[in-house]
Amino acid sequence: MRAVVQRVRSANVTVGGQVVGQIEAGLLVLLGISTSDTEREAIWMAQKIAKLRIFEGEDPAKGITNTVEDSQGSVLLVSQFTLYGSVRGNNRPSFIMAAAPAQAEPLYQLVGSQLGRLLTQPISFGVFGAMMDVALVNDGPFTVWIDTEDDLAAGAKVVRA
Repeated sequence: MRAVVQRVRSANVTVGGQVVGQIEAGLLVLLGISTSDTEREAIWMAQKIAKLRIFEGEDPAKGITNTVEDSQGSVLLVSQFTLYGSVRGNNRPSFIMAAAPAQAEPLYQLVGSQLGRLLTQPISFGVFGAMMDVALVNDGPFTVWIDTEDDLAAGAKVVRA
C-alpha cells in the first residue's frame, strides 16, 4: 500500500462537477493499493497517517511536532491506483501491481474507517473508481510518501484500532 500525503490549507474532490469531499487545513491522502495488500497493511497505514508529525506545534522553535489531530485538521482520502503504475522498460505505465477494485475498495474503506476511529474530525472521501478532479492548496509544500512494503518489511508493528 502506498500513500502520498500532502499537508494542505484546503482540498476538494469533484465528480461530474459536484463536490463530493472537501476539507480545510489538514491532509490530502492519495492511496494506492497493491495486489499483495491485506487488512494488515490497511490498519498500519491508517495508524501511520494518524501519527504523522508534520504540522508545526505551538513552539515554532521545536519545528514540526504535531499530528493532524493535534492541529485539529481534517483528512481527505482519495483512491489512486496509478501509484502502482510502473514505467520500467516502457513509456506507457503498467498497472499490473495495482489491486483490482474487488480487492482494493474494501481496503480503501478500511483505511478510512480506521482513520475515523483514530481521529476526532470526520474523514472526507473521494469516490472509489470514479474519474475525479482533485484540487488543493499545498501547505509548505509538505509532501511525504509512505510505502507499507518498506516499513512493514523493516519490522513495523500493527495494532488493531
